[in-house]
Amino acid sequence: MAGEESGGGSNSTPSSATAASPSENEDDSMLGNGYRLPPTEIKDIVDAPPLPAVLLSPRRDKILFIKLRALPPLAVLALPNKKLTGIRIDGKWNSTSRMSFYLGIGFGIEIHELRPDGTLALGSEKELHGYPEGAKINVVSWSQDGRHLAFCVWVDDEENLSGKITIWVADVETGQARPLFQSPEICLKAVHHNSYVWVDNSTLLVSTIPLSRGGLPNKPFVPSRPKIQSNEQKNVIQVGTFPDLLKDEHDEDLFDYNATTQLVLASLDGTVKEIGPPAVYKSLDPSPDGKYLMISSIHRPYSFIVPCRRFPKKVDLWTADGKFVRELCDLPLAEDIPIGFNSVRKGMRSIKWRQDKPSTLYWVETQDGGDANVQVSPRDIVYTQPAEPLEGEQPAILHQLNLRYGGICWCDESLALVYESWDKTRQRRTWVISPGSKDASPRILFDRSSEDVYSDPGSPILWTTPAATATHVIAKVNKENDENTYVLLNGSDATPEGNIPFLDLYDINTGCKERIWQSDKEKYYETVVAFISDQKEGDLRLDQLKVLTSKESKTENPQYHILSWPEKQAYQITYFPHPYPELASLRKEMIRYPRKDGVQLTATLYLPPGYDPSKDGPLPCLVWCDPVEFKSKGSPNKFAGIGPTSPLLWLARRFAILCGPTIGVGNEEAIDRHVEQLVWSAEAAVEEVIRRGVAYRNKIAVGGHSLGAFMTANLLEHAPNLFSCGVAWSGAYYKTFAPFGFENENRTPWEDPTTHVEMSPFMSANRIKKPILLIHGEDDDNPHSLSKQSDHFFSALKGQGALCRLVILPFESHVYAAWESIMHVLWETDRWLQKYCVSNTTDVKADISASKRDASKDATGSESNKRIKFT
Repeated sequence: MAGEESGGGSNSTPSSATAASPSENEDDSMLGNGYRLPPTEIKDIVDAPPLPAVLLSPRRDKILFIKLRALPPLAVLALPNKKLTGIRIDGKWNSTSRMSFYLGIGFGIEIHELRPDGTLALGSEKELHGYPEGAKINVVSWSQDGRHLAFCVWVDDEENLSGKITIWVADVETGQARPLFQSPEICLKAVHHNSYVWVDNSTLLVSTIPLSRGGLPNKPFVPSRPKIQSNEQKNVIQVGTFPDLLKDEHDEDLFDYNATTQLVLASLDGTVKEIGPPAVYKSLDPSPDGKYLMISSIHRPYSFIVPCRRFPKKVDLWTADGKFVRELCDLPLAEDIPIGFNSVRKGMRSIKWRQDKPSTLYWVETQDGGDANVQVSPRDIVYTQPAEPLEGEQPAILHQLNLRYGGICWCDESLALVYESWDKTRQRRTWVISPGSKDASPRILFDRSSEDVYSDPGSPILWTTPAATATHVIAKVNKENDENTYVLLNGSDATPEGNIPFLDLYDINTGCKERIWQSDKEKYYETVVAFISDQKEGDLRLDQLKVLTSKESKTENPQYHILSWPEKQAYQITYFPHPYPELASLRKEMIRYPRKDGVQLTATLYLPPGYDPSKDGPLPCLVWCDPVEFKSKGSPNKFAGIGPTSPLLWLARRFAILCGPTIGVGNEEAIDRHVEQLVWSAEAAVEEVIRRGVAYRNKIAVGGHSLGAFMTANLLEHAPNLFSCGVAWSGAYYKTFAPFGFENENRTPWEDPTTHVEMSPFMSANRIKKPILLIHGEDDDNPHSLSKQSDHFFSALKGQGALCRLVILPFESHVYAAWESIMHVLWETDRWLQKYCVSNTTDVKADISASKRDASKDATGSESNKRIKFT
């Protein structure tokens, strides 16, 4: 669904904002009096309208441009929500909390027509109209024939503090929209996102609020029993740290009340039919031919230690009109999935429809009990079976794997690609199989390391089938006078100088390939977005190839083009304005530099518009940490997209920005010698920006979000001479708060206490001598970085007399969403950088001497400090 993940883009100012602009010389006594606004040059970029999202029709003859709404005001986040089973439920809307929306009437969705020659028909655009003024819309989808659009409409009743979500449909030719249901009593329930799906061109399956639902369950004044958990069988059950779990019987009742839905078949002619009993339905999946429905649901017994994705799960097969066919599986509660890489749930998993067949199922079953530590061959088996098998017909084995199953790309009976991987070794394999031939032996097509980005062959281009529910299969291509089987591989072609996207014509039998297109590596970064060749029977001819691309450069924002063969003529179809023209001429460069042990590292260096280091001298610098552990996948020609919390905002404040410096862990596990590797890599990055003359040695700050915040704290502790101050957003600082499965770490604190202690900034809080700003969302929903991480870390720092500041954002989760919150985060960060980086006059030689003294003192009390050398 296009645009759903872009809800945090640059936006307009909500009218309900309560922020106040601080004066330039405001002292600490005045801080905290309301939310603050950052400097105008930062605020204006955040408030700029975002670029539209794009959604292509199944027939590839029309294209939607969808404009996103502004960042929501804090009042939206403050609405009550229930935290149940790892989900945050908005009781007002009967949906998950904090969904993103598109703009409203006459502005939100434009339908444009594509001509056969690949150009955009100017003047053909239509705007959706007819739905209530002021309504919010989202979850837009095409019918398979491209004649209708369906979307959710959210209508707010301000007086009753209630709201409802309804399905609307629009005629694409006219843009006229109308409600799908004639009765206003039928409303959607979107707790599990999958609230509706097209079954065919005129019918939708919709998840609705049961009309028989009673009132909200009341919490007993006196509990009926104590809260008891038991392990008298002495089972080994190691589960990660999960937020928002059920706490008692009342929570179980609340979850049932909020998550139970009634499925309804609704036709465009107004016919409505309830199918199946009310239940907690998780997913709705029609077969490619539209004749069957695969319906998954969860049921009791629930758990107080794992989220709902591990609850008992039932998968049934129904006919398209709701008649029960058979039960595919009923999986028990999965509290005992082993921690670590590649461990999975026991039983049938990844149950899906074959994309190349009308109604054939396939799924995977583990042979190791789900435990990656068990050595067995095969490890996973892929099975397949018709929707309604003959009496006594058993599932057929499609393929056996020794690594963990990673998905299938279907083509036809002669070709499918099966993927497997093993995270601990980074091994990735692609198999070629012939699903319809028992005589054809599977063979390995690619066997490579996921870290070796230079050898990535790319992924197959898929095309949309004419099936009732618009499936996607591998596109076969024919060359003139050539009977071989070719597919198109769409890849990035990582090089030491950056990525150069490409299309290869690949002979699936011989492995020979021909590069038929690649991006202009000198100036532009262009990627293939979609395959839009005309839909015909049989294989596609190479001279009829047509693709939609997105093209950008360092200074030009992405625009869409249509590229056609054989001339390879490109037509630009969008002309989106530059989102922040004040930074249009910023400088961007992918840089490479050596570490002292010889490892080559990369980072992206951004410099402000008009800046010339030879004339203007060094700048204050912000090093923004990302947990990149291998060769960069970026490109020097990519447009510098600036989101509402991007470190690139400080280009407008005349900072040099170094983003994503790699750590370079080589062949070791990410956490092995992590601190030592981190320090060495940071030293190399700092020396490089100083060597280039773009940064002052004593005016370099370090910052990051989530794992970047974890890295920031470790750098301030173990490399105090490198940075003047630090900014840490929503970090994790004490690994033992999540003792099982912290960032997929297999070793527990009891098995390897030294590693867990050495990596925890909390345990070395006494080493931080530079100012550090901690910011955290009060309702952080990331299991490894709950807000107590910053609370405890701040207490430890304060107890050591460190210069520190803690900002807790009410109602915010791991990714900040509200306009007021984001503006205040930017104000806090800018104030910190101006005060402790730009204005820093510390003598770096004195810093180094003090650091050496501290290291010498600490070395006698901690084995970890003996193992780490500082320069």
